[in-house]
Amino acid sequence: MRSMQGSRFAFGPFVLDPDAGTLLRNDEPVAVGYRGLKLLAAFVERPGEILAKAALMDAAWPGTAVEEGNLTVQIAQLRKLLGPAIDGGEWITTVPRVGYRFTGAIEQLAGVKRKTLPLPDKPSIAVLPFVNLSNDPGQEAFADGLTEDLITDLSRASGLFVIARNSTFAYKGKAMDVREIARELGVRYLLEGSARRAADRVRINAQLVDAMSGEHLWAERFDRRLDDIFAVQDEVIAKIVEALLGRLRAPPPRNRPSNLEAYDLCVRARKLIDDTPQTAREAHLMLTRAIALDPDYAEAYRWLAMNHWMGWVHWGEPVEPNRRVALELARKAVAIDPNDAGCRWVLGNLLAYERNFEEADAEFARTFELDPNEADAWATLADIATLAGRVEEGLEHIRKAFRLNPFPASWYYLTLGQAQYAARDYEAAVETLRRDETYRTSSRRFLAASLAQLGRLDEARAEVELFLVSNPHFTTSHWVWTEPFRDDAMLEHFVDGFRKAGLPD
Repeated sequence: MRSMQGSRFAFGPFVLDPDAGTLLRNDEPVAVGYRGLKLLAAFVERPGEILAKAALMDAAWPGTAVEEGNLTVQIAQLRKLLGPAIDGGEWITTVPRVGYRFTGAIEQLAGVKRKTLPLPDKPSIAVLPFVNLSNDPGQEAFADGLTEDLITDLSRASGLFVIARNSTFAYKGKAMDVREIARELGVRYLLEGSARRAADRVRINAQLVDAMSGEHLWAERFDRRLDDIFAVQDEVIAKIVEALLGRLRAPPPRNRPSNLEAYDLCVRARKLIDDTPQTAREAHLMLTRAIALDPDYAEAYRWLAMNHWMGWVHWGEPVEPNRRVALELARKAVAIDPNDAGCRWVLGNLLAYERNFEEADAEFARTFELDPNEADAWATLADIATLAGRVEEGLEHIRKAFRLNPFPASWYYLTLGQAQYAARDYEAAVETLRRDETYRTSSRRFLAASLAQLGRLDEARAEVELFLVSNPHFTTSHWVWTEPFRDDAMLEHFVDGFRKAGLPD
């Protein structure tokens, strides 16, 4: 049984929603880690089947080589979390020398049907995750990296509307009609394909589909040496842009890695960078290694800069040297590749946190000149605009980010809820911040403030208690010091809500 987009799985008192990343026990959220959720999803999608250890490790650590002991630890934690099954036995049983089996009865629940999004006023496209046809499951990261790079390159064509990677990867491994996917993402065209990498050769199949008519507008197979991979990407992009927009002047070339091992490390790291402090440390090691292998690889510097920034802003790591190092790395990334929109918005974000607002604004402006479809940049700018007191502008930016990325990372909802709080639309903020996608994150501080402003103080205090369990050293004064406020009235509004909710000064 393969999960469909939006499917949920019920077993005993539990309901698992793999897409939302949530597990409920008798309708109450269960604190389960990212790896545990991935393993549980693999089990419930194939109940009663024996799953090999290698398959489970690939589900929880895709594209990453890990010791088998990591799987053993995760399985033990899952068993403890789930407790005994209805018959008194275990939900997950060990099959000696082979793997594990999920023994419980599974009911697949109907998911909420995705709403249809209207088409934009320009040619619109989504790149679906390329299928890994290699015999080696470790090449999954290569196929994912190819997909992500094609999305990045297409986004730079100003005449196109391009859906972000988070949303297209929501369909990875899902058997769905292309017309249904196109309706849910609000696009007319889909690019799909496959990749097979073996030794020093790579074979790529790609086809461009008009989802409205079902017509294949373009299809081609590329069989090249592996070190030609970036030339193949450029060729694919040129063919798609020509098919949809005609012959256009190509955008400035992007910095490409000269070392394929560094490229693979960067692809793996960018998936781990904002999950948990533990995965962030894994990403840090990968990115540091990538830079050692390829000192002129701009994207590796960009992600390592974000890794250091998240350390001091979100993960409770020391402010220095993380703050200084993050800015140095971001400036280095832009110096290597001034035409990379991703490097530009990362630098813009860090400059805002340095209160260098004029230079930050210039970097964001340049970002959207280079890539008007950069959804993460629009979402980040929404946060910065809101804290500057430009609330309507912040709301407009986050709405644009959601349209480009309909199934985004959880922090988009945090940013939206924060903007709704700033607009004093507390009921809307509560609704947003209680969504499964973001409720388990640090967004609880804004939820508590919104509830407090509505006079629902008991609920607010309960949220504060939950927030402080995972953020025991949080203080309002430190948060104010770290955030890029440039409007005193907005600062006071947030402080007022935090104090009413009972967050520590």
